[in-house]
Amino acid sequence: MAEPGNTRLVAFLPGTGAGTMQIMEAGGYLYIGELARGGGTQIVDARDPKRPRRAGYLEGYPGAFSPKTQVSGDRLLVNYEARQGDAAFAGLGVWDISKPDQPARIGQMATGGKGIHRMWYTGGRYAYASVIPDGFTRRILTIIDLDDPASPVEVCRWRAELDEPEGMNYGLHHPIIAGAIAYMGWWDYGVIIADVSDPRQPRQLGAVSGWAAQGGGHTHTALPLTGRNLMVVTDEAGDVAGEETRKLVRVFDIQDVAAPRLLAICPPPEGDYGRDGVRFGPHNLHENRPGSFQSERLVFTTYFGAGLRVYDISDPTKPVEVASFVPDPAAEGYAPINDLFVDANGLIYLTDRRVGNLYIVELT
Repeated sequence: MAEPGNTRLVAFLPGTGAGTMQIMEAGGYLYIGELARGGGTQIVDARDPKRPRRAGYLEGYPGAFSPKTQVSGDRLLVNYEARQGDAAFAGLGVWDISKPDQPARIGQMATGGKGIHRMWYTGGRYAYASVIPDGFTRRILTIIDLDDPASPVEVCRWRAELDEPEGMNYGLHHPIIAGAIAYMGWWDYGVIIADVSDPRQPRQLGAVSGWAAQGGGHTHTALPLTGRNLMVVTDEAGDVAGEETRKLVRVFDIQDVAAPRLLAICPPPEGDYGRDGVRFGPHNLHENRPGSFQSERLVFTTYFGAGLRVYDISDPTKPVEVASFVPDPAAEGYAPINDLFVDANGLIYLTDRRVGNLYIVELT
């Protein structure tokens, strides 16, 4: 490996040729969404993390993208999105994974429009999704009632009331829910924070913006670290030449959620990782989901061509990179590391946007 900075490769599973995106782990099984039109959901048995193997597959819908997954208990949620033209179905799929390698469909919900982009679900009654329903041109927050998982019901559509300048996209990427508060990357605007204690009537609490126009926008993830009144925010690197290094990872003080305050920017990796047509810049964060590795000090970030980056924010005003992992470009070309999940034992699962390689890594 080209850059095993304080990390060790535990296992490598070659991709099938389809790029992969969001990855969830439950009971040693991985549920990985494919980033391809008509793609499905891969199931990998990683109970022996040194010898992962493909154990099953959920077919997608013709024309639909389903690269996002959420897992809680015996329930798997899969998105279906019409990104490019028509799709046979746009909305949400609900699956029973009590037999981990043999999911059984429980139910589904059509959203109309472009469908669901990304979701947040950690159990309980409600799922939170970014959706472009019929009649909308931007992604909004949709709250879904899963009390009867065979018949999910939309209970709310909500969007921030913002004056959108020409050429910008003020839409939700996805929410992370902590307590009854939604922390939302709002693409070319910045971050919106809302109270969702009443799922039928979310209420905006705060927002932070001002860097999007200068930095190219693409605010992706807003990760709350509520025990420390902090929030870590990524902007997604695009594939526009010369734009990638403008995307950054920011740390905010959210003691006053009405007015988050910028504390620091995590140092970008040094080096030329934006080669071979691969993006260079941040994308996803490990989101501290229940049952996964939990830390309010270590921040795990995928950085496309610069692989995995781990930051120590013990001093939130001075983030320090403490670990990294970049697949060997001499062997594979520059692999755009797309998403990640860190399990309760500290194993880091990484997906590859180009051909779907799976890397299992640990800190040393």
